[in-house]
Amino acid sequence: MIPIMDQVIFDTINNSEEKIEEKLDCDILHYYGELRYNYFSYFRSSIEEISSRHERRETLGICLMTPGGQAEAVEKMVEVIRHHYDNVYFIVPRLAMSAGTIFCMSGNKIFMDYSSSLGPIDPQVPDKENKMLIPALGYLDKVNELVEKSRNNQITPAEFALLEKQDLAMLRFYEQSRDLSISLLKQWLVEYKFKNWETHRTTNPGTPVTHQDKINRAREIAELLSDNQTWHSHGRMIGMQTLQNIVKLEIDDYGSDQELQQHIRTYSDTLCDYFYRQGTIINIYNRHVN
Repeated sequence: MIPIMDQVIFDTINNSEEKIEEKLDCDILHYYGELRYNYFSYFRSSIEEISSRHERRETLGICLMTPGGQAEAVEKMVEVIRHHYDNVYFIVPRLAMSAGTIFCMSGNKIFMDYSSSLGPIDPQVPDKENKMLIPALGYLDKVNELVEKSRNNQITPAEFALLEKQDLAMLRFYEQSRDLSISLLKQWLVEYKFKNWETHRTTNPGTPVTHQDKINRAREIAELLSDNQTWHSHGRMIGMQTLQNIVKLEIDDYGSDQELQQHIRTYSDTLCDYFYRQGTIINIYNRHVN
């Protein structure tokens, strides 16, 4: 039997989920936690269950709350989603960092408000002991800095000892993870996010957008979001206005609809706070999924 307090909490969550689905005309899935391949079967089962319902809609909305994870896991998740849905929205009530940002770029639309954040696309990779995830770009930047110091005969003995201990195979793996992140972002922007981008609005307004225009724009966005010299920190929170004005990425502001904003906040904040109190590491939620 569900405790009365939990029943009240989930009645509120389920009501908000239903209201969001009505407002955006999409099925809603809430994802809370890291994006890791360990959770792939859980994610796949959830998508299959939602999409197999008789009442399913044509669009899936993923309400995402994640500190990031593995680009390889995100690639498989996108393959599953796109097998079942041709149209996908990403809703970011708080933050979707690192691999979460890459995940969002596979959507046809990204919904945020002024308090939401994405992050630099700095993939998280396992350390040598496979015990924890570390940011690949920060690690590579430091190694490159030591290599440059060595070339200029400015490296200290302590720094040289650190450089000498580096595992070349692991460094190559980190480089491949970086390259994969950039490649996926460029591919998904062109294929999904820019799918309905037909005419220019700022440069040469009204002129048709070519496929090469989309490729060029995707490359610019990927290079900027993967530039540590711009963001300085793996954990940098990039807000909606920065994404719109600096990155030049189209974002749908759900804050312009106060009713929708309230439903999204009630839905995600209540779920996230509940999972946090329970010590939950990962949760994929939809009221119709067992």
